Amino acid sequence: MKSNLLKKHAKSFYWASFFLSSNTLNKSSSLYNFCRTLDDIVDDDNNLDEKKKNFLKFKKDFESRNLNNQIIKDMWSVIDSENISKQIVIDLFDGVETDLKEKVVINSKKDLLVYSYRVAGTVGLMMSKILKVNNREALKGAIDLGIAMQLTNIARDVCEDKARNRQYVSHNFSEIRDIINDSQVFYENSFNSIRNIPIRSRFSVIVARRIYRKIGDYILKQKNIDNYNKAGKIYVPMFEKLIQTFLSIFDFFKLLFIKNLNYDNQANHNILEKEINLNERI
Repeated sequence: MKSNLLKKHAKSFYWASFFLSSNTLNKSSSLYNFCRTLDDIVDDDNNLDEKKKNFLKFKKDFESRNLNNQIIKDMWSVIDSENISKQIVIDLFDGVETDLKEKVVINSKKDLLVYSYRVAGTVGLMMSKILKVNNREALKGAIDLGIAMQLTNIARDVCEDKARNRQYVSHNFSEIRDIINDSQVFYENSFNSIRNIPIRSRFSVIVARRIYRKIGDYILKQKNIDNYNKAGKIYVPMFEKLIQTFLSIFDFFKLLFIKNLNYDNQANHNILEKEINLNERI
C-alpha cells in the first residue's frame, strides 16, 4: 500500500492519517512518497556526485512526466487532480538541492525561513490543495504549519545533521531552544486556518499539528546539550499521542466557533517574500 512509507518513516503523520478518508489518504501518501524519495536521494550513503546525478535524473523525470516511474506518475496525478502549481514542486526541488553540498551552513533567519518554506511549507501548501482548501489566507496558514514542523525537525536533528556536515542551527541548547520558540509562532498562526479545511479531514490536521508540536516540548525537557546529545532521535511516545489526540477534540470544537480568519504572521511572510513570491504559489 502507498501508506507503507508513511507508516515506516513518519510515525506522527501516520497516526494522524487514520482520520482521513481513503481517497484523501491515498493522495496524501502519493505526496509523501514523492517527498520521501527526494529526501532519500539526498540523505543516502552515496558520494556527493552520485547523489547529484540521481537528484537531477529524478527532477528531469518529473519535469518530463516520465510516467514509467510510479512515484512520479502518482504525483502528477495529484498535481493534475488538485490543480497544484508546478512552481510549488520546483520550490521543493530547490530546497532539497540546498543539501547537495559538501557542507551546508545557514547563517540568517531569512535563509532559514526560505529553506523551511521550500522543503516543508511547500508540502503544507500541496497538502492543503489535497484537502480542498481554497481560502488564500488559510493557505498562508498551511505554509506556516509546514514551516513550524520543519523548524521542529531542525531542532530535533542537530546531531544527525552535524554528522552529515549540515548546520541549520548551532549545536548548542540555547539556539535549539530559540528554534523551538520560533516554531511556536508558526504553529500558533496556523491554527485558525484549519477551520477552512472540510470538516471530514479537519481532525487529522489538528492531531498532526498537536503531536508534532509536542516534539518540541520533549526536546526542551532535555534541559541541556549533554542530555540532548544522549537522547538520540526524540519522538512523542504513544501515551502522549493518545493525550494529544484527546485534546484535539477540544481544538476541533473551538474551531467551529471561529468565524473570521485573522491572519497575523505577515512579518515572517515579508521575510519570505524577499525571495519567494507567495502569491504566485497560492
